[in-house]
Amino acid sequence: MNGLLTLSALIVCTVIVLAVPTLVTPYAADYGTVTVFDTGKAMLLCGALAAVAGLVSYRSGNHGPFLLKLFLFALLIRLIIGAAIFVFHGQEFFGGDANTYDLFGHAQLKAWSGDRYYQSQVNSFVAGDAGSGWGMVYLVAAVYGLIGRNLLAIQFINSVLGAATAVMIFLCSQHVFNNERVARLSAIAVAFYPSLVLWSSQGLKDGPVVFLLVLCILTTLRLGERFSLKYVLILICALFSLLSLRFYVFYMISIAIGGAFIIGIQKLTATNFLRQFVIMVTLGLALTYLGITRYANVQFERFGTLERVQSSRLDASSSAQSGFAKDVDVSTTQGALSTIPTGMMYLLFAPFPWQIVSLRQSITLPEMVVWWASFPMLILGLWFSIKY
Repeated sequence: MNGLLTLSALIVCTVIVLAVPTLVTPYAADYGTVTVFDTGKAMLLCGALAAVAGLVSYRSGNHGPFLLKLFLFALLIRLIIGAAIFVFHGQEFFGGDANTYDLFGHAQLKAWSGDRYYQSQVNSFVAGDAGSGWGMVYLVAAVYGLIGRNLLAIQFINSVLGAATAVMIFLCSQHVFNNERVARLSAIAVAFYPSLVLWSSQGLKDGPVVFLLVLCILTTLRLGERFSLKYVLILICALFSLLSLRFYVFYMISIAIGGAFIIGIQKLTATNFLRQFVIMVTLGLALTYLGITRYANVQFERFGTLERVQSSRLDASSSAQSGFAKDVDVSTTQGALSTIPTGMMYLLFAPFPWQIVSLRQSITLPEMVVWWASFPMLILGLWFSIKY
């Protein structure tokens, strides 16, 4: 198995490096001239990150060999999907934001070099760091500064993060349930579930967001056992990175982390209470030092209104064609409250079969069937959480 996995990895990497430049020639107007040197740099950067993630996976206790194989298999399938999207110029079909981050990441790199025009363009997009997604712009700019403009490299970085997420899911499940079978099934599902593979194979922020969410959960679980400066620093960095990518997710996970530290998994004792209190105070002081209060004030002023929610719904309905109840106005309290039941139904179960009108919606149907069939297990999980 190890030999087959190594051979497969070498073949996939070699084919990507050598074949992609020729295959993307028809899209030179969008990509520019792509050479073997460009694909080679993308693969080398991916290999360096994968080596670190693979080493951490292998050193994760007795399950290290399994986690390393899982990581490599998950990474290979993401590299293949990511390369296919790049070769067939599928960014607009699967996730047009990849082109947006490529454009503004390149602009940010120019701005760092002192170009005021590009700085104004980036500021208009990220709203002076108060909006959502400026962290992804900075990430893309940093990578482009290191190896040149290379969208494929961004996709490969996300692929590594997506594959590493499966490893962390195993560790989280093992910690909570202390059941190897549950942990393996959870990790395999995250590693190969089609939508998770697809979203973490592109130059989008969804892959890093999921990675950071799971990292926050894992470090919170570890800190619930004992105080560790290493995990405190990791949690602070992960939370701030989440804020830079998708700020509202930062607030939701912060509330969840606070609740986890207050309630906890272990029996409440004076020592445990003191440890949790010290951790929460440390997190609060560190995030305040990083400017969380300033970000929060600006973001709540800009986004914390029902009018803004209504504007976002109209945009989702028109441009993304993913809205529901388009005629309902949620800019008022009454309208918002009346929409909550329908909204929860759509959040948990949409898209419904009779709503599928395009190819992009059609490819989600098989996964939705699996999700509908899995919903009873969600109820069982809630029951388990309440009971234990």
